[in-house]
Amino acid sequence: MEEKSQLQMPMVKLGNQGLEVSRLGLGCGGLSGIYNAPLSHDAGCSIIKEAFNKGITLFDTADIYGENYDNEIMIGKALKQLPRQKIQLATKFGVTKLEDGQWGVKGTPEYVRECCEASLKRLDVDYIDIYYQHRVDTSLAIEETMRELKKLVEEGKIKYIGLSEASVDTIRRAHAILPITAVEMEYSLWTRDIEDDIIPLCRYIVV
Repeated sequence: MEEKSQLQMPMVKLGNQGLEVSRLGLGCGGLSGIYNAPLSHDAGCSIIKEAFNKGITLFDTADIYGENYDNEIMIGKALKQLPRQKIQLATKFGVTKLEDGQWGVKGTPEYVRECCEASLKRLDVDYIDIYYQHRVDTSLAIEETMRELKKLVEEGKIKYIGLSEASVDTIRRAHAILPITAVEMEYSLWTRDIEDDIIPLCRYIVV
């Protein structure tokens, strides 16, 4: 029954490095209360398992989702009940909570590695399929962040790199260091600006 439901969800390629994901993915942040009261881990895991049984294989989280990294911990528990080799796991780094309660952005090489190692531990996995820079740190060159991400790819700790809310120039420069597999941007009936430059660029770099 599970295999049959899996076949009902089309798979699509992201980038040109070989990654395939379910056409529909599940953003898991809401399970830890971004827009609502947080769910228990049992309830969250049940939703993730049901999504997988419906054919969804791409699950997206971040180190800032939920109090005390709750979402990554929940996802890690759910993955213990699913075939890891059939899952494409995405998480993110780079947004920090400052002492005054405000949000900041950090992308130094040391911080990149620290965040990756911590996410691997919380998720209790050997590798992350897509590791996103959640927001771009404009205080340093994107090349510095990307070089550390490239090292993590070479070490097998992450497989593919993504950028979230990045400019055209940033995407180009990052892609020159190591191919960018996915770009997360708001795209809706209200916000269609990325049709002008971001989408054409992404189509160009995956040819």
